Amino acid sequence: MKRPVLLLALAVALSACTVTLRPGDVQLGVSVEFDLSDVITRFEPDRGVGSTYYVGEEVRFVVTLRRAGYVSLVAIDPDGRTYEFEHGVYLPAGTHVLPLPGMRRRYVVDYPTGKQRVRAVFTDTRPGSVHFRGVYTTNGFNDRLRLYFEQSYAQVRDVRETYFYIAY
Repeated sequence: MKRPVLLLALAVALSACTVTLRPGDVQLGVSVEFDLSDVITRFEPDRGVGSTYYVGEEVRFVVTLRRAGYVSLVAIDPDGRTYEFEHGVYLPAGTHVLPLPGMRRRYVVDYPTGKQRVRAVFTDTRPGSVHFRGVYTTNGFNDRLRLYFEQSYAQVRDVRETYFYIAY
């Protein structure tokens, strides 16, 4: 008789425990201290995640958005140097390949070789004058990202990361 009572008590106690994950709560390589939306549903190099590009080749990025907004692209080189190479390009909802044809620019792969990480940063408002440039720790990047979000007054924001390899 004690076993069923114990099991019933355990079941009641555990039923009060709930684990909830919302879209955007878990981000690979990005701290979850921001309230992110699930706006960017796809972000990857045109050859696919983890593909290889050679120095001098052009890379494009496929991005799919659930809603219209502004996208910035931030590279994190294998040596840790971080820089923004696209700032606040407006994109309607849907799938796009960056750079857009009318942008008259190319993203050309350069040294250093190794794993190249790229983050897409989405805001529903035009970003301010905060840019990403430097060598950041995770906390340093998150501080910069917080300032970027604050300056844009964005109510909806998202961050996704992808990567590829640079070879020579």
